[in-house]
Amino acid sequence: MNYLYCAFIELLAKYNFPEGLALIIFPLLPFCIIAVGLLIMVLFLVLVERKLLGYFTQRKGPNRVGYQGLLQTLADAFKLLCKENITPSGADKFLFTLAPIVAFIPVMLVWGILPYNAEFDLMSTPVNLIFYLFLAFMPVFGIFLGGWASNSKYSIIGSVRVIAQAISYELPIAFSLLSIAVLSSSLNLTQITLAQSSVYGPVKWFVIPAFIGFIVVFISVIAELNRCPFDLPEAESELVAGYSTEYSGMRFALFYITEYSMMFANAAFIVVLFFGGYLSPFGGYLSNIFLGGSLTADILVYFEQTFWFLLKTFIILFLIILVRATYPRLQSQNLLKFSWNILLPLSILNLFICMLIKAFIGGMA
Repeated sequence: MNYLYCAFIELLAKYNFPEGLALIIFPLLPFCIIAVGLLIMVLFLVLVERKLLGYFTQRKGPNRVGYQGLLQTLADAFKLLCKENITPSGADKFLFTLAPIVAFIPVMLVWGILPYNAEFDLMSTPVNLIFYLFLAFMPVFGIFLGGWASNSKYSIIGSVRVIAQAISYELPIAFSLLSIAVLSSSLNLTQITLAQSSVYGPVKWFVIPAFIGFIVVFISVIAELNRCPFDLPEAESELVAGYSTEYSGMRFALFYITEYSMMFANAAFIVVLFFGGYLSPFGGYLSNIFLGGSLTADILVYFEQTFWFLLKTFIILFLIILVRATYPRLQSQNLLKFSWNILLPLSILNLFICMLIKAFIGGMA
């Protein structure tokens, strides 16, 4: 962030603002950018998913509001803003209101951990891999709290399911992330990204030595997002809407935003761990290749890094949506057996393979 900070100071000096103002405003700017980006991304993802699901299942997606239905998600957001927040008479009013907030707040921090390019790395700590795992698990507590506070049998069953599901799939994720830490010799997401850099492009991406880990993490992420075929906490055909049955208005919208925000964040997380993050698949950046070492090229590199990061992320998101359109919902007992009997042993096997690679090849060096 040093380059951006210096550029921001120069911009303030150009208009005769004191340098001390930068110390106050600059730390707030990334969070504002993330907040705006989060809302835009949620609206975009909802629209894209509905369009893709319509295409996959041979139905018409949104096609009424705006050109080809492009304004449908804006209309839905406006509708949620206008709807009344209803609190059931038997619910714990304080916890019922607190639950969607508890689910949503960690999302902002999760987005701040991800390295979008070499400069925009807001919360770079030596152990932000562990920090990310902790924050990504936090929305589960908000969902459980919401189901419990609703005082509805449907909601309580859904909230209990989400806890059982999260516990089952956290262990395979943990072992798979440990294999990435072994290969990169770091728990920092930026260092993990740089450990995959090579002049030959994807040759050193960790998806090659840890392909089993990628499959495990991909499946486990879908389970933690409570999406088909792992949407047992909602299960509209069994539990009406599960943990969110009693929610309406902006309270429901916060749960909705949390789900789609975490879907993007987890897809980006997979990209950082296994597909080189913001690194170019060509080994070098096109900006440097075509524009040489000019100042324009140095600036465009950051935009190019963000472009590669987002492109890889949207490919993972496409696969997540494809899974939703393809597979039916699992039964509760089968979902837990799948994690404990299949994914957990595979994640341990993946860790063993990565340890051998690190010992004998030196982490794909």
